[in-house]
Amino acid sequence: MASSLLLGSTCGKTLCFPTSKGISVNKPGFLVLQDRKLVVKVKSSQTTECSATLNTNSRRDVLGLALGISGMFIGPLVAKGAGLPLEEKPKLCDDTCEKELENVPMVTTESGLQYKDIKVGQGPTPPVGFQVAANYVAMVPSGQIFDSSLEKGQVYIFRVGSGQVIKGLDEGLLSMKVGGKRRLYIPGPLAFPKGLISAPGRPRVAPSSPVIFDVTLEYVPGLEPEDEE
Repeated sequence: MASSLLLGSTCGKTLCFPTSKGISVNKPGFLVLQDRKLVVKVKSSQTTECSATLNTNSRRDVLGLALGISGMFIGPLVAKGAGLPLEEKPKLCDDTCEKELENVPMVTTESGLQYKDIKVGQGPTPPVGFQVAANYVAMVPSGQIFDSSLEKGQVYIFRVGSGQVIKGLDEGLLSMKVGGKRRLYIPGPLAFPKGLISAPGRPRVAPSSPVIFDVTLEYVPGLEPEDEE
């Protein structure tokens, strides 16, 4: 079998391409199979439509070449689709917020919890045992999100200071005011003693490893601002 096929083009050019390597075309066009001739129609770089005919003595060669060229047309489209950026997960602190946090002083408590106030609230501080409604985005130190109320589409309601959440989150919220937003740097002893297993799109949290929570205190059910002492 010949190592190449002769391509005669109506654009006034004659090109020879090795069949083992396929044919390189700048822009996708369309293929027409006529008996034992494969007609390839493409557009040149000057957007002039060209029609070319490949002659071969074997119908099997024609079909094989047609599939090869079709794959070259489709391949870049698949690669382009595969290269699309992943949908970004919702955050409580965007890029601008991240830059501003660099200049916010860090507060360290006796337990080892650290936090930065992104925004200081103007409402009441929740008493121990009261229900609170909060939004949160939980991350490992690398910044990968492993849990988020924003993705679930609803605020998280629990009794603060009652052990219903990890110790670092309890402590961090107890000193916040309604309307506030805070980043909590929670050390391992105040995080997840047993860790969290990985899941699709969610990193593993090792036992007693540090985590980061961005939290907003949305409201305290039953506690109005004027009720604050």
